Amino acid sequence: CLATLIIMLVGDTYTLINYVSFINYLCYGVTIIGLIVLRWKKPKIFRPIKVNLLVPITYLAFWAFLLIFSLYSEPVVCGVGLIIILTGVPVFFLGVYWRNKPKCVNRLIESMTCWGQKLCFVVYPQGGVAEEE
Repeated sequence: CLATLIIMLVGDTYTLINYVSFINYLCYGVTIIGLIVLRWKKPKIFRPIKVNLLVPITYLAFWAFLLIFSLYSEPVVCGVGLIIILTGVPVFFLGVYWRNKPKCVNRLIESMTCWGQKLCFVVYPQGGVAEEE
């Protein structure tokens, strides 16, 4: 988020869209790879929608072509997109991977989570479920 804000202040919106579109396509491909791996390793899991494996494999072929073409034609944009993704690695290690955090770090993370939820209007009432409108 911080890297995106800095890029928005320094660069233009078109450049940010290029960075994010590369990241999106990268994530879409990884998701489809995960789908294929789950179909192979856990074939008995209930799936409400099940398509022929030819569909995701065909998608991956086109995805690989577009990703390789993007890396070839605009390596700087793709590199900055990867750097934007990698800025989340320290956040992952701080918030998820590090199990025995000091209490002050836990309080900080909890307060930031609460603040973010209030900012985005996603906080449910304490002890209850979301109210129906």
